[in-house]
Formats: sequence, C-alpha cells, structure tokens
Amino acid sequence: MEKTVPKTLKNFIFSINIVLLSSLFIVVLVFTAYLHTTLARENAIKNANTVSNQIFSSMYQVMKKGWSREDLNDFMHSLKDNFEESHYSVNIYRANKINELFGEVQENPKDDLANSVLASGKKVTISDMGKVRNLLPLNARQECLSCHVNVNVGDTLGLIDVEQNFVEVIKETLLDYVYFFLIVLPLFIFFAYISSKYTTSRITQSLKLFDKKVQSINSMKDFKEFDPTDIDTRFEEINAIMLNVDVLAQKLKAIAVDKDLLEFEVQLLDKFIITSEVVQDWRDFISELLADINKVMPTYTLMTIFRVGDDQFEVDIFWYGMPEKEVKNSFEAYVRDSVKNNEHFLGYTDYTIRHNTSDYNTCINIKDYDNFAHRTKSLFLDTPKIGGIVGLSVQSEMVTDPIKHIVIDSILTTMANLVGSVKAINKYTNDLEYYAAHDPLTGLFNQRVFVDFLQYEIKRAEAHGYEFALIIIDCDNFKPINDTYGHAFGDLYLQEFSRVLEKSKRSEDILSRYGGDEFTLILPECGLEGALAVAHNIARSIEDFKLLTSDGSYAGVTVSIGISIYPEHAKTQKELFVIADGMMYKAKEDGKNSIRVPSGDDIVSVIKEQKAKSELLVDAVTNNRIVPYFQPIQTTASGKNEIHELLMRIEVDGKVVSAYEFIEVAESMSIINRMDLMVIENAFMKIKEENYQGILFINLSPKSLVVGNYADSITQLIKQYDISKDNIVFEITERETVKNFALLEKFVMNLKILGYKFAIDDFGSGFSSFHYIKNFPIDYLKIDGEFIININKDKKDKAFVHSILTLAKELNVKTVAEYVEDEEIVKTLREMGVDYLQGFHIGRPQNSFTINS
Repeated sequence: MEKTVPKTLKNFIFSINIVLLSSLFIVVLVFTAYLHTTLARENAIKNANTVSNQIFSSMYQVMKKGWSREDLNDFMHSLKDNFEESHYSVNIYRANKINELFGEVQENPKDDLANSVLASGKKVTISDMGKVRNLLPLNARQECLSCHVNVNVGDTLGLIDVEQNFVEVIKETLLDYVYFFLIVLPLFIFFAYISSKYTTSRITQSLKLFDKKVQSINSMKDFKEFDPTDIDTRFEEINAIMLNVDVLAQKLKAIAVDKDLLEFEVQLLDKFIITSEVVQDWRDFISELLADINKVMPTYTLMTIFRVGDDQFEVDIFWYGMPEKEVKNSFEAYVRDSVKNNEHFLGYTDYTIRHNTSDYNTCINIKDYDNFAHRTKSLFLDTPKIGGIVGLSVQSEMVTDPIKHIVIDSILTTMANLVGSVKAINKYTNDLEYYAAHDPLTGLFNQRVFVDFLQYEIKRAEAHGYEFALIIIDCDNFKPINDTYGHAFGDLYLQEFSRVLEKSKRSEDILSRYGGDEFTLILPECGLEGALAVAHNIARSIEDFKLLTSDGSYAGVTVSIGISIYPEHAKTQKELFVIADGMMYKAKEDGKNSIRVPSGDDIVSVIKEQKAKSELLVDAVTNNRIVPYFQPIQTTASGKNEIHELLMRIEVDGKVVSAYEFIEVAESMSIINRMDLMVIENAFMKIKEENYQGILFINLSPKSLVVGNYADSITQLIKQYDISKDNIVFEITERETVKNFALLEKFVMNLKILGYKFAIDDFGSGFSSFHYIKNFPIDYLKIDGEFIININKDKKDKAFVHSILTLAKELNVKTVAEYVEDEEIVKTLREMGVDYLQGFHIGRPQNSFTINS
C-alpha cells in the first residue's frame, strides 16, 4: 500500500489561497476580456454611425451649393486620404436614377447587401467576424428635387457604406490588459502568502503550546496536571477540539496506571515463581513471599483461607513482623467478624486460625492496625479452587489508592492461583510420596515397599550375622463379609483389621498390605521363637476382634499365618517369600485359623512346587498349551448368546488348569504378555474355524500394558485372521489397573482411535470406577457380580445396580450383569433393564462357541 506523505497546515492553507486567487485572476481576466470585446464592438457601431452621418453631412453641404464632377472626384479622393491609415473603409454608391441623369462614375462593385439597402432605402448596421458595417441610404429631400428632376421625395439617391475592422483595436487594447494582470499577479501571490502565514501562525502557535504540554507528560502525576483548555486558539472549532481532548484526558486519568506501578507489578509477579524448594513447606514459601512483597510494596499481612472439609476451613495469617498480642487478638476478631458476615462462608461451621511470622526482627504494634477494613483487599471465590483455596486478603497502604487497588486485584487473582497451586503441589507431592509407599485403604506399607524392605533386611542380616522372620497373614472367610455386608463395610473391616495387626506386632516390625486380605510382617533380629510369639498374639487379637455391622450383628474372621526364617529356611528374597506364602496356604489346608512353620520336607515341597509351576508355564508357552475358553454372555432381549468372554487356561497332562492357579507365577516370570497374545491368537483361530460372528470380550492384563508393542501385536493378529474390529471388546479391570492409570489411559486411547470397543469389568468394585467411565470412551459396563448375586436379598445391592443402570442409560452405555446364578436373578435383571447376562446359570466356560437359538 502506497504511503501518503502528510501535509503541513501552513502549506495546505498557502496552496488553497494560491488556488483561490489564481481562479479569481482567471475569472477576472476572462470577464474583462469579454467586457472589453463587447464595449469595443458597441463603440465600433457607434463610430461607424458617426462617420456615416459626418460624411452625409459633408456631402449634403457640398450638394446644396451644387458641385461639379471635378468637385465630386476631389471629395472622394479626400475621403480616401482621410481613412487610408485608419481601421475604416468608406464606399459611396450612386443609385441607378442618378446614373441615368448624370452618367456613371467609377466606384467599387456593390454587394447584395448594398443593393438591398439601395432598393429598400433603410439604414442597416451589422457586426460580424470582428467587423462593423454601417450602410446609410441617401434619401431625396424636397430641396434635392431641384437638381435630381427624375426622382421623388424619399427615393434613394445613393449609399454611404462605412466598414470598421475592430479586431485590431481589440488586440492592441487586450495586450494592455494582459500586461497589466501579469504585473498584478505577483501581488496576488504575495498577498496569498501573507494571508496564509498569518492564518497558520494563529493556529500553529496554539498547537505548539499543546505539543509542549503533551511532551512534558512523563508520569501519571504530569498526566493528572495536564489541562488543554487553557490554550485559546481564537478559533471556536479548534477550541472545541481542545475541549474534547480534555474530556478524553479526564476519562484516561480514571483508568490509566502509572508506569512505576506497572514496573512494581512486574517486580512482584517475578516473585511468583514455583520452584522445587517452594513445595517443601508452602507456609514457609508464603512467609518468604511476604518478605519479598515488602521490598516492592509495604504490606503488613497476607491471609489465606483454605477449605479442608465439607464444612471446615483453615485460616492462615502471615505477618510481616512480630505482632503484639493486642494486634493479634484484634485481627482475629476482625477475621471472625468478616467470616461471619461474608456470604461466601455460609455453611462453614468450623475453622482454625494459624499465625505465621516472616521477619522476627520487626514488630507490629496496634498503631499500624487502626483500621483493618480500610486497608484490606480481599478475594473470595464462590467454590474452592486449586488446592482448596476459597479466599485471600492483603493489608497494605496501596489498597487505599483508587488506581493501585486495580493492580492489587490482579495480584490477588494471581496469588490465589499461586498459593493454591503451591499448597496443592505440596499436598499432592506428599500424597504421591505417601501412596508410593503406602496402601491407600489401610495406610500400611504397600507391596512394592515390602519387597524393598525384605531385600534390605536380607542384606542387613547378612552383613551383621543375625536372623529375622517373615510372616504372611491371610484372612479366613473374608469374602462372605464382603458378599453379605457390601464393599464399603469390607473396606472398613480391613482398615480396623490393620489397626489390630499394628497393635499386635512389635514396634520395630514392618507391617505391609500385600494385596486384598493378605498382609506381610517383617520381624528384624527375630528368630523362630519370637516369630511364633508375635504370630500367636496376632491370631488371638484377631479372633477377639469383632466389628459391629449395619444389622446390629458382629462380623469377625480368623487368620492363617505362614512363617519363614532367614537364613534357616531360605537366603533369597524370592524363596523366603515363597516358603512363608506356601506355609500360609498349608495353614489354610490344615483347617484355617492356624500357624504353620516349615519343616525340611515343607521347604523342599514348596520350592519344588514353585519350580514345577515355573517349568509348567515355560512348557505351556514353548509348546503352545495356552487354551482359549469362552463363557457365553446372553442378550436379555433375544435370549441368544451373542457375546462370549475369552478366558485363559493351561493344558497340563491332559487336564485344563484355570488361570487363577498360575497367574501370579506368570507375572513374576514376566511371560504373562506372551501368554495373553497366544491365547488371543488361539481364540482367533477358533473364530475362523467355527465361523463365529458374535462379539468377543478380551481381558487386558495390567502387566501387558507396560509392553510398548502390545497394541500393535493385537492389531497385527486381527489383520492376520481377518477379524472385524467391531466384534472385539477389551475389558478393563478397575481393581488391577488403577496404579497404572496414566499408562492405561494412553493405551486405551490408542486402541480406541484404531476402532476398538471397551468395557469396564467389575464396575462398582473400587473408587476409580466412575473416574474410568468419565475419562474413557466406554461402550459396556460389566456390573460387579458381588452386587448381582445378592440382588434379591439385599435392597442396597439392588439400589446400587439400579443407579448403575440409570447412569449407563444416560451415557448410552450397554450393561452386563455378572454372577447370574439362578432364574430369579435373571427375572429381576430383565425387569430392571439390564442388556446382557453372564454367569454359570447362563453358561459355563468351554473351549468352543455355543450360540443358542
């Protein structure tokens, strides 16, 4: 785009004056030329008449005396001589009657106009082509008849033809006009320059004064003193512009922020940086932050309000210096009054106040706090945000500044996010560290930490030459408690159970929850005798422990305990655990509620059994003895088995062994991924062999998710056997995969993009079920069978199933009920609107597809 060169006001006015004066000059010149030509023409006509009349008078005077031919010739020669050097030409013509009487004389030829005038006897004056021609007829009078005897009064005797060329006259006088105007033109230009300079100087002088005022603005203080209305331009229009500029300035004064204030905000925001050190103790960070804020902005107090419960919150008051007791009490009263009268805290019934000091060398007295409300700027949120923050306040002199409080508002918003984030990161970091080592339900150490402690204890015992014991504890008949009273009560029972174990062990013993209702206990520097004493104490305490149920009865369990001693029974972590675990199962085989210590034969037997299982799995994988079994899932509406779930079995010496018996060993050997792919491939072969057209549910093993090419391997098998992706549904088991959630989420999304469907298995069994259905693209919900099996006996189970069905309907997700064991359950589920049924009553797993008609 072509850039327009700006014009100066001075040049603009000068140009306009020149154009106007030039236009005026041309108009005047043209008008005067026209006027001159018109006047010259009229004057020429007048002169021609005058000449004609003078010639006639002269001729008449001569003719009265009577003249001869010689007199006539002299008269004509005299006319010719008189007008020879002039712009006139004169011709005198005689009428025919004169020629008849006196004879013809030499004269110029007559034209048609002259003949016409001689015939009519009427005077004619014409102006054409820059010439004026006056034709005056000489008509006979009474006195003329004495000489001209052949005419009557009024007859035309002759014609005086006077012609004047006035073009030359115009040329001569027009040049005089042009010379005159050329002389006057510079005067026009000079006066235009003087006029424009005078006009622009009146304006530019005022504008320069305005520019000087603008250039002097370097701060908000200068801007506030800026007043353009005291400049008088002496022009109403420009004064009106100045007035509008003043109105604009007044509006800007109300919203403009000082550069220094913005620099202050930048400096302050530079302090709002979260580092790894910040999250160690968020309160220390806020105290340090308050000290940094005071380097930029004098601030007495910073207050945070966090929600810590449904109707509880905590208030932290951060003091820049040490407050006097009177100051502290007054501020606490102010906080309580503010909370009480603030609608944001309606419903909160309990809160605590905690004081924190930034600089112990500074003292804050009551004089600094003469007006709390006036110096306080607060931000309250309708709902808790990051980290549970619901409010933030600062006390500073800057709050009283109407402009600076805008900056305080933005700082408060940023600080709310910052402080909330710091506390959230602190909380989540602590939680992460805690739950990385602890079981979220019981608070005991988890399986991973147990393995590390066991390995560490083996190294320590080996270095210092002492023995230690490993105890494995498993609840007897815990499943009926879950089935009868529900999972919530079961979880509560395990929590209380773990507390009993804590009280029953020695203070130095390391207690862990290995998984489910199985617990481990490491007893440092403890032999068999000490381990038996602890085990018996635990067994007695558990036998005495009973928990009150919702129906008013008491629920209790016994325990089966297995013991192994390092280095007496084993020297490696794996063998030590296998022996203690094997003894725990031996205790169960002995009738439960017992303690089992390994003998020599037991050790050989357990090691041999473990080795046999390992060899069995290696042989099964090597020789492809992984057998697919299929359990039918019935469509409620049609009664047909249109879906099957794929289950894994191992063929051993002609017998088929369930996955339950070897899955842990397979995972410990890291071959479960290979076994999963083998059973899927064998299932696909069955599909092609039997031309199965239904849907196949495939369980995803948590261990398989860590294998990077697992999804690609499944996709390759589907392409290889030409299986439709629409007929494959992957089951996510919430209980097993919650600890691998991020990995699972990536895995699921990748498969969903490829076109596969997904189901949540055991829905409702854990706290992550609803998290799964919210974040994953789920197509089926498999309702946990423990809610189904008692659906006709427990109203709570039925209500829970009903809520799941309502949720599934809203989300357009199909439902599958597991553990369908009798026709009464089938009837109830059909009435409730379950889409599919699965259980032994529908069909047991078998190694071929069966499709009911």
